[in-house]
Amino acid sequence: MSKIWIDFKLAGGIFLACLLVFVAFDRIDVFWYLYTATILFLISYSIINEPPDNEAATKQYITYGILSGSALYGLFFAADWMLEIMPGHLKTQVDNIYARFTFDFFWHYLVLIFIIIPGEEIFWRGFILKRLMDWMNPTAAILAGAFLNAAAFYFTGYSILMIAAFVSGLAWGWLYIWKRSIPLVIISHLTFDLLLLIIFPLQ
Repeated sequence: MSKIWIDFKLAGGIFLACLLVFVAFDRIDVFWYLYTATILFLISYSIINEPPDNEAATKQYITYGILSGSALYGLFFAADWMLEIMPGHLKTQVDNIYARFTFDFFWHYLVLIFIIIPGEEIFWRGFILKRLMDWMNPTAAILAGAFLNAAAFYFTGYSILMIAAFVSGLAWGWLYIWKRSIPLVIISHLTFDLLLLIIFPLQ
């Protein structure tokens, strides 16, 4: 009976994430408000149903987090360079995303650092991936978790977001299963986003 209930909570979380992400990206004019509210809701849903893990030492998760986030940014930087010389519209999508989802106000930076980045990791790794591991082996769980993370961005109209979510989901999923530490993947995600969106944007 408990397994059925756990599966119901997992399915409900996935459905709510896809629905709320769609609503947020459908309203560009109030995106920052809606996506912040989405992540706050998903944080609450996750913590109520699954307490977060932290089995890595503080010094360890900071070091591994910075190194892994920087390495992932390097991978995306190389991929962006390849998009420049490849046919197709993916590079155009990258430019459009930077143009449409700009940091217009100081509070945008604050919610990115203190709500969106931690919240995405608490939900996608600390809840979804952790639940998937109850049903499948770690490799399959990482793949499934990354796929679901990517699927949440399907209705945004940006296939490059799906690709980015899948690749980063693989990296952070492996990192989470390796050390079972949510703070570790949050530091990695924070390092990656600061490089990608603020310090060295791909434009």
